[in-house]
Amino acid sequence: MDAVVEAEGQGPSTQASHVYDRLREDLLSGRLAPSRKLQMRFLTEAYQTGQTPLREALNRLTADGLVEVREQRGFYVKDISRAELAELTKTRCWVEALALRESMAAATPQWEEQLVLAQHRLSRAPRSLSATTFEDNPEWEKLHRIYHRVLISNCGSQSLIAFCGQLADQLYRYRRLSMRKAFPSRAVGEEHAAIVTAVLNADVEHAVQLLTAQYQRTADVILQDETIFPELRNARGAHRDAKG
Repeated sequence: MDAVVEAEGQGPSTQASHVYDRLREDLLSGRLAPSRKLQMRFLTEAYQTGQTPLREALNRLTADGLVEVREQRGFYVKDISRAELAELTKTRCWVEALALRESMAAATPQWEEQLVLAQHRLSRAPRSLSATTFEDNPEWEKLHRIYHRVLISNCGSQSLIAFCGQLADQLYRYRRLSMRKAFPSRAVGEEHAAIVTAVLNADVEHAVQLLTAQYQRTADVILQDETIFPELRNARGAHRDAKG
């Protein structure tokens, strides 16, 4: 029997969707750290739910690439690695380049207006909540996701858009873990504006180059972050010792 009675008025599917949303946010934000074992007792208490909706939510998150099942050991938060970050970035560049090309090939005034509006709203949101130290702004993150979704929304393939969204989620987790290193010094507003300008000028190759370069630039910074990849610190320390 489930450890927690389902919330009044909520069926199993509704409860599972609610737990899925909460778990997903905690995974993407890094509150549930990579490689952490997701113990059922802890989860049922922390998320006030029963095992049935919890398992349904965990299975969905496994399909999303945010949770992994280890044989005979249960559910774990998906681990991170420099190799996976590089692979995810390469794949996102491939598929979003295709989605952007298709969106531009089918460009309409309505889509272009939506893109201009999305970029305008994003440009008006401060990247950091503090002017002196970097403090992530959740509103900027929301508008940032909308901007990138609108950019490829005219491609004509919901399956492609969904796959791009899944890749974006997996990469967002890396960005959140490395946020203070990856973004304080980046002129991302100028990068977003340049992409829109290329789209409006119907310069497909330039728009694709700007978009993929932005993703690669982000990955290159995160790949050198010793706070989430401590093996870099060990390797650099060994290199210094060898030189000494």
